[in-house]
Amino acid sequence: MSVLAVSILVLISIIAIIILTSTLKLNAFVSLFLVSVFLAFATLPGDTIVTSIRQGFGNTMASIGLLIIFGAMIGVILDRTGATLSIAGYMLSVTGEKNSPWALGITGFITGLPIFCDSGFIVLSGLTKSFSARSGMALPFMATVLATSLYSVHCLIPPHPGALAAAGIIDANIGNLIIAGILFAIPGALAAGAWAGFMVKGKNYPASVYSEGDFRRDKKDLPPVFLSFLPVVLPLLLITTRSLINLFDTEGAGLAARIFRFPGEPVFALAAGALSGLLLMRDRKISSLNEVFSEAIVKAGPILIVTAAGGMFGMIIAQTGAGESMGKLLADTNAGLLVPFLIALILKTAQGSSTVAIITAASLVLPMMNMLGLDSEWGRLLAMLSMGAGSMIVSHANDSYFWVVTNFSGIDIKAALRVYSTSTIVMGVVIFVLIWISSFILI
Repeated sequence: MSVLAVSILVLISIIAIIILTSTLKLNAFVSLFLVSVFLAFATLPGDTIVTSIRQGFGNTMASIGLLIIFGAMIGVILDRTGATLSIAGYMLSVTGEKNSPWALGITGFITGLPIFCDSGFIVLSGLTKSFSARSGMALPFMATVLATSLYSVHCLIPPHPGALAAAGIIDANIGNLIIAGILFAIPGALAAGAWAGFMVKGKNYPASVYSEGDFRRDKKDLPPVFLSFLPVVLPLLLITTRSLINLFDTEGAGLAARIFRFPGEPVFALAAGALSGLLLMRDRKISSLNEVFSEAIVKAGPILIVTAAGGMFGMIIAQTGAGESMGKLLADTNAGLLVPFLIALILKTAQGSSTVAIITAASLVLPMMNMLGLDSEWGRLLAMLSMGAGSMIVSHANDSYFWVVTNFSGIDIKAALRVYSTSTIVMGVVIFVLIWISSFILI
Protein backbone atom coordinates (compact mmCIF):
# COMPACT_ATOMS: atom_id res chain seq x y z
CA MET A 1 0.00 0.00 0.00
CA SER A 2 1.31 3.45 -0.90
CA VAL A 3 2.37 6.01 1.68
CA LEU A 4 -0.41 8.34 0.50
CA ALA A 5 -3.07 5.66 0.94
CA VAL A 6 -1.85 4.80 4.45
CA SER A 7 -1.77 8.46 5.45
CA ILE A 8 -5.34 8.92 4.18
CA LEU A 9 -6.50 5.90 6.17
CA VAL A 10 -4.85 7.27 9.33
CA LEU A 11 -6.56 10.61 8.76
CA ILE A 12 -9.92 8.87 8.20
CA SER A 13 -9.40 6.93 11.43
CA ILE A 14 -8.73 10.08 13.43
CA ILE A 15 -11.81 11.77 11.93
CA ALA A 16 -13.84 8.63 12.71
CA ILE A 17 -12.86 8.82 16.40
CA ILE A 18 -13.82 12.49 16.47
CA ILE A 19 -17.25 11.77 14.95
CA LEU A 20 -17.92 8.70 17.08
CA THR A 21 -16.99 10.34 20.39
CA SER A 22 -18.21 13.90 19.89
CA THR A 23 -21.08 13.70 17.39
CA LEU A 24 -22.52 10.22 17.97
CA LYS A 25 -21.51 10.22 21.67
CA LEU A 26 -20.29 6.62 21.47
CA ASN A 27 -18.26 5.40 24.43
CA ALA A 28 -14.60 6.44 24.05
CA PHE A 29 -13.19 2.94 24.63
CA VAL A 30 -15.53 1.35 22.11
CA SER A 31 -14.75 4.07 19.58
CA LEU A 32 -11.00 3.67 19.98
CA PHE A 33 -11.18 -0.12 19.81
CA LEU A 34 -13.35 -0.23 16.68
CA VAL A 35 -11.24 2.33 14.83
CA SER A 36 -7.98 0.65 15.91
CA VAL A 37 -9.21 -2.69 14.56
CA PHE A 38 -10.31 -1.06 11.30
CA LEU A 39 -6.96 0.68 10.82
CA ALA A 40 -5.00 -2.45 11.72
CA PHE A 41 -6.87 -4.65 9.23
CA ALA A 42 -6.58 -1.97 6.55
CA THR A 43 -2.83 -1.32 6.86
CA LEU A 44 -0.96 -4.06 8.76
CA PRO A 45 0.01 -7.64 7.81
CA GLY A 46 -2.58 -10.11 9.10
CA ASP A 47 -0.19 -12.00 11.37
CA THR A 48 0.76 -8.82 13.31
CA ILE A 49 -2.70 -7.38 13.98
CA VAL A 50 -3.60 -9.16 17.22
CA THR A 51 -0.09 -8.75 18.64
CA SER A 52 -0.07 -5.02 17.85
CA ILE A 53 -3.45 -4.45 19.50
CA ARG A 54 -2.45 -6.39 22.61
CA GLN A 55 0.92 -4.69 22.91
CA GLY A 56 -0.51 -1.21 22.41
CA PHE A 57 -3.12 -1.75 25.12
CA GLY A 58 -0.90 -3.73 27.50
CA ASN A 59 2.21 -1.56 27.28
CA THR A 60 0.20 1.57 28.07
CA MET A 61 -1.52 -0.12 31.00
CA ALA A 62 1.82 -1.37 32.32
CA SER A 63 3.44 2.07 32.17
CA ILE A 64 0.69 4.12 33.80
CA GLY A 65 -1.71 1.76 35.59
CA LEU A 66 -0.26 1.92 39.10
CA LEU A 67 0.40 5.65 38.84
CA ILE A 68 -3.22 6.39 38.01
CA ILE A 69 -4.53 4.13 40.78
CA PHE A 70 -2.32 5.70 43.47
CA GLY A 71 -3.11 9.18 42.14
CA ALA A 72 -6.82 8.37 42.40
CA MET A 73 -6.32 7.20 45.99
CA ILE A 74 -4.74 10.53 46.93
CA GLY A 75 -7.60 12.38 45.27
CA VAL A 76 -10.29 10.39 47.08
CA ILE A 77 -8.57 10.86 50.45
CA LEU A 78 -8.23 14.64 49.96
CA ASP A 79 -11.89 14.81 48.99
CA ARG A 80 -13.30 12.62 51.76
CA THR A 81 -11.31 14.17 54.59
CA GLY A 82 -11.87 17.81 53.62
CA ALA A 83 -8.14 18.32 53.07
CA THR A 84 -8.79 20.40 49.94
CA LEU A 85 -10.96 22.77 51.97
CA SER A 86 -8.26 22.97 54.63
CA ILE A 87 -5.69 23.92 51.96
CA ALA A 88 -8.07 26.50 50.49
CA GLY A 89 -8.80 28.03 53.90
CA TYR A 90 -5.11 28.35 54.60
CA MET A 91 -4.45 29.99 51.24
CA LEU A 92 -7.27 32.45 51.83
CA SER A 93 -5.91 33.34 55.26
CA VAL A 94 -2.51 34.10 53.71
CA THR A 95 -3.74 36.13 50.73
CA GLY A 96 -6.77 37.84 52.29
CA GLU A 97 -10.24 38.09 50.79
CA LYS A 98 -9.28 40.88 48.39
CA ASN A 99 -6.76 38.52 46.85
CA SER A 100 -9.11 35.54 46.88
CA PRO A 101 -8.47 34.75 43.18
CA TRP A 102 -4.84 34.07 44.15
CA ALA A 103 -6.00 31.78 46.96
CA LEU A 104 -8.36 29.95 44.63
CA GLY A 105 -5.79 29.63 41.85
CA ILE A 106 -3.04 28.35 44.15
CA THR A 107 -5.46 25.89 45.74
CA GLY A 108 -6.49 24.59 42.32
CA PHE A 109 -2.90 24.33 41.15
CA ILE A 110 -1.67 22.43 44.22
CA THR A 111 -4.62 20.07 44.56
CA GLY A 112 -4.67 19.56 40.80
CA LEU A 113 -1.22 17.98 40.84
CA PRO A 114 -2.54 14.57 41.97
CA ILE A 115 -6.28 15.06 41.27
CA PHE A 116 -7.87 14.95 37.81
CA CYS A 117 -9.19 18.36 36.80
CA ASP A 118 -12.87 17.37 36.65
CA SER A 119 -12.77 15.73 40.09
CA GLY A 120 -10.83 18.69 41.49
CA PHE A 121 -13.33 21.20 40.16
CA ILE A 122 -16.27 19.25 41.56
CA VAL A 123 -14.62 19.11 44.99
CA LEU A 124 -13.66 22.81 45.00
CA SER A 125 -16.58 24.30 43.03
CA GLY A 126 -18.29 25.50 46.19
CA LEU A 127 -15.24 27.62 46.93
CA THR A 128 -15.71 29.58 43.70
CA LYS A 129 -19.14 30.69 44.91
CA SER A 130 -17.90 31.34 48.42
CA PHE A 131 -14.87 33.36 47.31
CA SER A 132 -16.94 35.24 44.71
CA ALA A 133 -19.49 36.24 47.35
CA ARG A 134 -16.82 37.30 49.86
CA SER A 135 -14.85 39.38 47.37
CA GLY A 136 -17.72 40.62 45.20
CA MET A 137 -15.86 39.47 42.09
CA ALA A 138 -17.67 38.05 39.06
CA LEU A 139 -18.51 34.36 39.33
CA PRO A 140 -17.35 33.51 35.74
CA PHE A 141 -13.96 35.00 36.60
CA MET A 142 -13.57 33.02 39.81
CA ALA A 143 -14.75 29.80 38.16
CA THR A 144 -12.27 30.27 35.32
CA VAL A 145 -9.37 30.93 37.70
CA LEU A 146 -10.06 27.62 39.44
CA ALA A 147 -10.79 25.72 36.22
CA THR A 148 -7.64 26.83 34.40
CA SER A 149 -5.34 26.34 37.39
CA LEU A 150 -6.53 22.73 37.59
CA TYR A 151 -6.38 22.32 33.82
CA SER A 152 -2.83 23.64 33.46
CA VAL A 153 -1.32 20.82 35.49
CA HIS A 154 -3.76 18.21 34.16
CA CYS A 155 -2.47 18.60 30.60
CA LEU A 156 1.24 18.86 31.40
CA ILE A 157 2.19 16.86 34.45
CA PRO A 158 2.12 13.18 35.53
CA PRO A 159 0.34 11.36 37.14
CA HIS A 160 -2.38 12.63 34.80
CA PRO A 161 -3.03 9.93 32.19
CA GLY A 162 -2.41 11.85 28.95
CA ALA A 163 0.94 13.21 30.08
CA LEU A 164 1.94 9.83 31.51
CA ALA A 165 1.04 7.82 28.43
CA ALA A 166 2.59 10.31 26.00
CA ALA A 167 5.78 10.46 28.08
CA GLY A 168 5.98 6.68 27.85
CA ILE A 169 5.44 6.71 24.09
CA ILE A 170 8.19 9.23 23.33
CA ASP A 171 10.43 8.16 26.23
CA ALA A 172 10.46 11.46 28.12
CA ASN A 173 11.86 11.43 31.67
CA ILE A 174 8.91 11.63 34.06
CA GLY A 175 10.82 13.31 36.88
CA ASN A 176 12.15 16.04 34.60
CA LEU A 177 8.70 16.36 33.05
CA ILE A 178 7.16 17.09 36.44
CA ILE A 179 9.72 19.79 37.22
CA ALA A 180 9.53 21.45 33.80
CA GLY A 181 5.76 21.02 33.60
CA ILE A 182 5.23 22.90 36.85
CA LEU A 183 7.56 25.70 35.74
CA PHE A 184 5.65 26.17 32.48
CA ALA A 185 2.19 25.62 33.99
CA ILE A 186 2.59 28.50 36.46
CA PRO A 187 2.88 31.33 33.87
CA GLY A 188 0.20 29.61 31.78
CA ALA A 189 -2.27 29.62 34.66
CA LEU A 190 -1.38 33.24 35.50
CA ALA A 191 -1.95 34.29 31.89
CA ALA A 192 -5.31 32.50 31.82
CA GLY A 193 -6.39 34.22 35.05
CA ALA A 194 -5.33 37.63 33.74
CA TRP A 195 -7.22 37.06 30.50
CA ALA A 196 -10.33 35.95 32.41
CA GLY A 197 -10.16 39.16 34.46
CA PHE A 198 -9.93 41.18 31.25
CA MET A 199 -12.89 39.35 29.69
CA VAL A 200 -15.27 40.06 32.58
CA LYS A 201 -14.50 43.80 32.74
CA GLY A 202 -17.50 45.94 31.94
CA LYS A 203 -19.78 42.94 31.37
CA ASN A 204 -21.72 43.15 34.65
CA TYR A 205 -21.37 39.47 35.44
CA PRO A 206 -22.83 38.97 38.92
CA ALA A 207 -20.99 37.71 41.96
CA SER A 208 -22.33 34.64 43.72
CA VAL A 209 -24.94 34.93 46.44
CA TYR A 210 -23.28 33.25 49.40
CA SER A 211 -25.14 30.99 51.77
CA GLU A 212 -23.28 30.43 55.01
CA GLY A 213 -24.33 26.80 55.28
CA ASP A 214 -23.68 25.75 51.70
CA PHE A 215 -19.94 26.03 51.33
CA ARG A 216 -18.37 26.09 54.76
CA ARG A 217 -17.47 23.33 57.14
CA ASP A 218 -16.55 23.74 60.77
CA LYS A 219 -12.79 24.13 61.01
CA LYS A 220 -12.82 21.52 63.76
CA ASP A 221 -13.96 18.98 61.15
CA LEU A 222 -11.08 19.77 58.80
CA PRO A 223 -7.63 18.14 59.05
CA PRO A 224 -4.50 20.16 59.93
CA VAL A 225 -2.99 22.13 57.07
CA PHE A 226 0.38 20.35 57.24
CA LEU A 227 -1.20 16.92 56.94
CA SER A 228 -3.47 18.20 54.16
CA PHE A 229 -0.48 19.27 52.08
CA LEU A 230 1.53 16.11 52.80
CA PRO A 231 -0.06 13.68 50.25
CA VAL A 232 0.48 16.25 47.49
CA VAL A 233 3.92 17.52 48.42
CA LEU A 234 5.60 14.25 49.47
CA PRO A 235 5.44 12.49 46.05
CA LEU A 236 6.59 15.66 44.29
CA LEU A 237 9.54 16.07 46.65
CA LEU A 238 10.62 12.45 46.24
CA ILE A 239 10.37 12.45 42.44
CA THR A 240 11.95 15.88 42.08
CA THR A 241 14.83 15.05 44.44
CA ARG A 242 15.63 11.87 42.52
CA SER A 243 15.52 13.73 39.19
CA LEU A 244 17.80 16.51 40.45
CA ILE A 245 20.28 13.99 41.85
CA ASN A 246 20.33 12.12 38.54
CA LEU A 247 21.13 15.32 36.67
CA PHE A 248 24.46 15.52 38.53
CA ASP A 249 25.02 11.80 39.06
CA THR A 250 24.02 10.27 35.72
CA GLU A 251 25.44 6.84 36.60
CA GLY A 252 23.59 6.68 39.93
CA ALA A 253 26.72 5.61 41.80
CA GLY A 254 26.55 8.15 44.65
CA LEU A 255 25.00 7.61 48.08
CA ALA A 256 22.16 10.07 47.47
CA ALA A 257 21.29 8.39 44.17
CA ARG A 258 21.15 4.99 45.85
CA ILE A 259 19.01 6.31 48.71
CA PHE A 260 16.42 7.89 46.42
CA ARG A 261 16.52 5.24 43.71
CA PHE A 262 13.29 3.55 44.82
CA PRO A 263 11.54 6.24 46.90
CA GLY A 264 11.93 8.64 43.96
CA GLU A 265 10.42 6.25 41.42
CA PRO A 266 6.99 7.70 40.51
CA VAL A 267 5.11 4.53 41.49
CA PHE A 268 6.68 4.35 44.96
CA ALA A 269 6.49 8.13 45.43
CA LEU A 270 2.75 8.19 44.73
CA ALA A 271 2.26 5.14 46.92
CA ALA A 272 4.03 7.03 49.71
CA GLY A 273 1.70 9.98 49.10
CA ALA A 274 -1.34 7.72 49.34
CA LEU A 275 -0.06 6.15 52.56
CA SER A 276 0.65 9.56 54.09
CA GLY A 277 -2.91 10.55 53.19
CA LEU A 278 -4.20 7.89 55.57
CA LEU A 279 -3.00 10.13 58.41
CA LEU A 280 -5.82 12.50 57.43
CA MET A 281 -8.47 9.89 58.17
CA ARG A 282 -9.94 9.86 61.64
CA ASP A 283 -11.57 6.49 61.17
CA ARG A 284 -8.79 4.09 60.24
CA LYS A 285 -10.70 0.85 60.55
CA ILE A 286 -10.04 -1.67 57.80
CA SER A 287 -13.61 -1.25 56.55
CA SER A 288 -13.17 2.53 56.21
CA LEU A 289 -9.81 2.14 54.47
CA ASN A 290 -11.33 -0.38 52.08
CA GLU A 291 -14.05 2.10 51.18
CA VAL A 292 -11.41 4.63 50.15
CA PHE A 293 -9.39 2.07 48.20
CA SER A 294 -12.49 0.72 46.45
CA GLU A 295 -13.71 4.19 45.48
CA ALA A 296 -10.29 5.06 44.08
CA ILE A 297 -10.12 1.87 42.03
CA VAL A 298 -13.64 2.42 40.70
CA LYS A 299 -12.70 5.97 39.66
CA ALA A 300 -9.41 4.88 38.13
CA GLY A 301 -10.90 2.00 36.13
CA PRO A 302 -12.58 3.93 33.28
CA ILE A 303 -9.60 6.27 33.00
CA LEU A 304 -7.20 3.35 32.76
CA ILE A 305 -9.26 1.61 30.11
CA VAL A 306 -9.72 4.65 27.88
CA THR A 307 -6.07 5.66 28.21
CA ALA A 308 -4.86 2.16 27.36
CA ALA A 309 -7.22 2.11 24.37
CA GLY A 310 -5.64 5.38 23.26
CA GLY A 311 -2.24 3.69 23.53
CA MET A 312 -3.55 0.80 21.43
CA PHE A 313 -4.68 3.21 18.71
CA GLY A 314 -1.33 4.97 18.92
CA MET A 315 0.55 1.68 18.47
CA ILE A 316 -1.40 0.91 15.31
CA ILE A 317 -0.72 4.42 13.93
CA ALA A 318 2.98 4.06 14.70
CA GLN A 319 3.19 0.72 12.89
CA THR A 320 1.53 2.08 9.75
CA GLY A 321 4.57 4.31 9.17
CA ALA A 322 2.39 7.37 8.54
CA GLY A 323 4.19 9.41 11.20
CA GLU A 324 7.59 8.69 9.67
CA SER A 325 6.31 9.74 6.25
CA MET A 326 4.95 12.98 7.65
CA GLY A 327 8.28 13.56 9.37
CA LYS A 328 10.14 13.30 6.08
CA LEU A 329 7.81 15.88 4.54
CA LEU A 330 8.32 18.23 7.49
CA ALA A 331 12.04 17.65 7.93
CA ASP A 332 13.10 20.66 5.88
CA THR A 333 10.44 23.07 7.16
CA ASN A 334 12.15 23.94 10.48
CA ALA A 335 8.73 23.50 12.07
CA GLY A 336 10.24 21.72 15.09
CA LEU A 337 8.08 22.00 18.20
CA LEU A 338 5.23 23.58 16.23
CA VAL A 339 4.35 20.16 14.76
CA PRO A 340 3.51 18.33 18.04
CA PHE A 341 1.77 21.46 19.33
CA LEU A 342 -0.49 21.83 16.28
CA ILE A 343 -1.31 18.12 16.02
CA ALA A 344 -2.44 18.02 19.66
CA LEU A 345 -4.32 21.32 19.24
CA ILE A 346 -6.27 20.07 16.21
CA LEU A 347 -7.14 16.77 17.86
CA LYS A 348 -8.20 18.44 21.12
CA THR A 349 -10.35 21.10 19.48
CA ALA A 350 -12.04 18.56 17.24
CA GLN A 351 -12.83 15.70 19.62
CA GLY A 352 -12.69 17.22 23.12
CA SER A 353 -10.49 14.85 25.10
CA SER A 354 -7.07 16.18 26.10
CA THR A 355 -5.98 12.64 26.97
CA VAL A 356 -6.88 11.19 23.57
CA ALA A 357 -5.36 14.23 21.83
CA ILE A 358 -1.98 14.01 23.52
CA ILE A 359 -1.66 10.21 23.24
CA THR A 360 -2.57 10.24 19.54
CA ALA A 361 -0.25 13.19 18.91
CA ALA A 362 2.62 11.40 20.64
CA SER A 363 2.15 8.33 18.46
CA LEU A 364 2.15 10.46 15.31
CA VAL A 365 5.14 12.53 16.37
CA LEU A 366 7.37 9.69 17.63
CA PRO A 367 8.66 8.62 14.17
CA MET A 368 9.30 12.29 13.28
CA MET A 369 11.45 13.16 16.29
CA ASN A 370 14.80 12.76 14.58
CA MET A 371 13.71 14.61 11.45
CA LEU A 372 12.28 17.46 13.50
CA GLY A 373 15.51 17.80 15.45
CA LEU A 374 13.88 16.67 18.70
CA ASP A 375 15.56 13.29 19.21
CA SER A 376 17.42 14.23 22.39
CA GLU A 377 16.52 14.21 26.07
CA TRP A 378 15.57 17.90 26.07
CA GLY A 379 13.98 17.61 22.64
CA ARG A 380 11.67 14.81 23.79
CA LEU A 381 10.82 16.70 26.96
CA LEU A 382 9.94 19.93 25.13
CA ALA A 383 8.00 18.00 22.47
CA MET A 384 6.02 16.37 25.26
CA LEU A 385 5.28 19.75 26.84
CA SER A 386 4.34 21.22 23.44
CA MET A 387 1.75 18.48 23.00
CA GLY A 388 0.47 19.21 26.50
CA ALA A 389 0.08 22.89 25.62
CA GLY A 390 -1.73 21.97 22.40
CA SER A 391 -4.07 19.62 24.27
CA MET A 392 -5.40 22.59 26.27
CA ILE A 393 -6.75 24.32 23.16
CA VAL A 394 -9.65 24.74 23.10
CA SER A 395 -11.94 23.49 25.87
CA HIS A 396 -15.48 24.02 24.62
CA ALA A 397 -18.81 22.23 24.23
CA ASN A 398 -17.35 18.88 23.12
CA ASP A 399 -15.17 18.66 26.25
CA SER A 400 -16.69 16.99 29.30
CA TYR A 401 -14.64 19.30 31.54
CA PHE A 402 -16.36 22.31 29.98
CA TRP A 403 -19.70 20.99 31.22
CA VAL A 404 -18.28 20.21 34.67
CA VAL A 405 -17.14 23.84 34.93
CA THR A 406 -20.48 25.30 33.78
CA ASN A 407 -22.74 22.98 35.77
CA PHE A 408 -20.88 23.01 39.08
CA SER A 409 -20.07 26.71 39.08
CA GLY A 410 -23.52 27.78 37.93
CA ILE A 411 -22.35 30.05 35.07
CA ASP A 412 -24.22 30.07 31.76
CA ILE A 413 -22.80 28.63 28.55
CA LYS A 414 -22.35 31.98 26.84
CA ALA A 415 -20.25 33.30 29.74
CA ALA A 416 -18.26 30.06 29.87
CA LEU A 417 -17.42 30.22 26.17
CA ARG A 418 -16.44 33.88 26.42
CA VAL A 419 -14.40 33.71 29.61
CA TYR A 420 -13.31 30.11 30.26
CA SER A 421 -12.89 28.75 26.70
CA THR A 422 -10.89 31.75 25.49
CA SER A 423 -8.71 31.50 28.60
CA THR A 424 -7.71 27.94 27.64
CA ILE A 425 -6.54 29.31 24.27
CA VAL A 426 -4.45 32.00 25.95
CA MET A 427 -3.01 29.50 28.43
CA GLY A 428 -1.98 26.99 25.76
CA VAL A 429 -0.46 29.63 23.48
CA VAL A 430 1.50 31.31 26.30
CA ILE A 431 2.90 27.98 27.47
CA PHE A 432 3.90 26.98 23.95
CA VAL A 433 5.62 30.32 23.29
CA LEU A 434 7.64 29.90 26.50
CA ILE A 435 8.55 26.33 25.51
CA TRP A 436 9.59 27.50 22.04
CA ILE A 437 11.79 30.26 23.51
CA SER A 438 13.36 27.76 25.92
CA SER A 439 14.21 25.45 23.03
CA PHE A 440 16.80 27.92 21.72
CA ILE A 441 18.70 27.46 24.98
CA LEU A 442 18.09 23.79 25.73
CA ILE A 443 18.18 22.05 22.35
